[in-house]
Amino acid sequence: MKRLFVALWLLLEAGPAFAQAPAASVAKPEAAPSEPVAKPASPPESSAKVAPDAKASEFPPEVQRALDALVRADLKQGPTAGLSVGVMRGGQRWMSGYGYRDLAKKLPATVRTTYRMASITKSFTAVAVMQLAQAGKLDLDADIHTLVPEYPVKQWPVTVRQLLGHLGGVPTYDSPSAGNNTKPVTTKEAIGLFADRPLMSEPGTRYLYTTWGFNLLGAAVETASGQSYREYMRDHVFGPANMSHADVDEISTRDAQQAVGYRVAGAALKPSRFLDVTSRFGGGGTRATVEDLLGFARAVLDHTLVTRETMGRMQATMVTRDGHITDYGMGFATYPLRGHYIVAHAGGQPETTTLLVLLPAEDTAIALATNVEDEAKRLRRLSIRLMETVLDEGAPARGGHFTDPVDAVVYEGMGRLASYGLAYHDWATRGPGTLPPETDLAGAFTKVSALFDRAAIARDGRGAMERIRGAHEPRAESLFIRVGAHMAATVEKAMGAERLRAYRTQGAAGFFADYLAACETLKCPDAERFSPAVRGDVARFVAGWKRAEVPALKRTRLEAAKDPERLWPSLKEAAVRAPAVRPDYTDELLTLADRAKRKPTDRMRWLERATELHPESMDAHLAQAVGLMEADREAEGIPHVREAFETPEGSLVLSPSGFLKRLLDTRSPKVARGLLRAAVTLHPDAPELWDALAKRERALGDAGAAKTAQSQAKRARQARAAQEARAPKTTGVTAPAGNAPAQDKAGSTSPSVPVDPESAPEP
Repeated sequence: MKRLFVALWLLLEAGPAFAQAPAASVAKPEAAPSEPVAKPASPPESSAKVAPDAKASEFPPEVQRALDALVRADLKQGPTAGLSVGVMRGGQRWMSGYGYRDLAKKLPATVRTTYRMASITKSFTAVAVMQLAQAGKLDLDADIHTLVPEYPVKQWPVTVRQLLGHLGGVPTYDSPSAGNNTKPVTTKEAIGLFADRPLMSEPGTRYLYTTWGFNLLGAAVETASGQSYREYMRDHVFGPANMSHADVDEISTRDAQQAVGYRVAGAALKPSRFLDVTSRFGGGGTRATVEDLLGFARAVLDHTLVTRETMGRMQATMVTRDGHITDYGMGFATYPLRGHYIVAHAGGQPETTTLLVLLPAEDTAIALATNVEDEAKRLRRLSIRLMETVLDEGAPARGGHFTDPVDAVVYEGMGRLASYGLAYHDWATRGPGTLPPETDLAGAFTKVSALFDRAAIARDGRGAMERIRGAHEPRAESLFIRVGAHMAATVEKAMGAERLRAYRTQGAAGFFADYLAACETLKCPDAERFSPAVRGDVARFVAGWKRAEVPALKRTRLEAAKDPERLWPSLKEAAVRAPAVRPDYTDELLTLADRAKRKPTDRMRWLERATELHPESMDAHLAQAVGLMEADREAEGIPHVREAFETPEGSLVLSPSGFLKRLLDTRSPKVARGLLRAAVTLHPDAPELWDALAKRERALGDAGAAKTAQSQAKRARQARAAQEARAPKTTGVTAPAGNAPAQDKAGSTSPSVPVDPESAPEP
């Protein structure tokens, strides 16, 4: 099922040297004015262009119009400054700029506008490290201290390989001041900022996203190559990838095309605070254009910078010692999304938000950069819409809505299996990936049928959901990947490769139904046809889905319809026709609510419709709770948080840590406080929630409530300590899953591109 984008997540920073135009010196930005900079009323027309590459060509005109229209529609939501977009599939490219790179001077954003890349820099650095490893100049399993002597020996060795996957235990920014550097620093000084800090965990046991860890890799590049980081990147990454405007992000390397950065302040924009990023050079200190990003993407997809085998290793998710996947490879986030295999990185810093998405099996890339901070949610949403337009002819991928909680868990499993299976099959057959070794396929099918057993799910829904959500991991024998990829290969053999594209819009049950039909044709062994109960659920789900489809929305999203209001009666009628099983329109209804932010009545109407049409949807209830809290109706919103928690997905996602992560996307202090007030009623024994609530109450001026929350935090902490003292002692380290994937209702992972702490608001 779907979680709002986590990203948990964004990865941050980027850059390059201007080969064609000399770099102009730019003065240090002045202090931000006290008055907000208003959003421009009429942004300039987009400036689309085709890459100068002679082999590149334009997308068909109708595709270009569709891409332009969806970007423009999205930019109507909230204050915006500038945005540059690039899309590439095979030899076709489309790029365009929107709005202003400088609001005060009314300078338009174009495809030539340069932005801070933030953590996309980590992907550049990882490629450099792997180039040196290929050349025998750097050992991936060497202790980083041997390459960076100024980084002291720690309580455990930390290897280059572990740092590439954020498994080295190196801390990230541990205070607001730790990342707020305003003066240029050398490599040695950058390492010195954190060199004395102890490791946060034993390497290999825990995923911990860290820009400091990639600074160590940047320093290792210098040691192994004998060049400065900037020189190496220009000679071996930016140059070969035709990134003609990429460079390290220093004031001296900027030219007149550099975007001025802004942050959202209420309904307007203010200039960003000044930040010197030389202190995070290897983890977030570069800048580039979207054309440069597409050049990098082309080089990655063509294996120009490293070999195909090396790139396959970089795109494979890493695994903690106890068998949890991290959804992060070597310098790239990597996960399935609606049957696509995604390789991505995002970035967020003062002055910028960026996102680069690669689909190696489909030879496709999407690049987005804006000069507005904290726009990760928008860029993730846009990337999915662009992907749908280019790869799926604009057809939306929808999950399923179920009134029976057992059905919901079964379909969650089918969706996850379909998404992992389709994605990994494509990645292994059309990309540089490999599949887990197959040992006992019949036994794997039997175990999957057991995961979908209705009686077991009814007895313990939460436990069943946990097992299903971990069934793709090595600790669970990679069941969903092995079985799903075998199913995809079987369907392709019987029905052709094009058939594999249909399930992104027809639902996971359609994939299962086609597999069973393909088995009839190919005479699969009975052991590979699932249990009779699973086959019965498949038939029931497919029938319900077909009864509930709205013809006008089969090839378009609700928010893209000319008159969404006119379609509301059809959605209600479809729900009556198939009350137990039907397509889920939650995401589209919530998008309509977002677009109506300036019309509170309209917004609340769409929020209410989301919970009316999908009363078992965690996302719908959470969105309505937020809407009510924004309207100062917190008492009405808190019950919706509880409703969200009672869903099969909510019981897992809305843990104490889940609530704290969700606050990263919450800009409103009063909404954050309302969510925390609801959270402590669900988790009264979680001191971290009480601490966060106390902080919010204090910030909003309620000293009494803050004192009460702090007292509750103390009691909860004492109770936890007493419980731990009574618990039997165990040995060994059990690591959390780390950056666990978020699931959409189609069972596919939503882009959990990790969030860099420097860009996230405090909880």
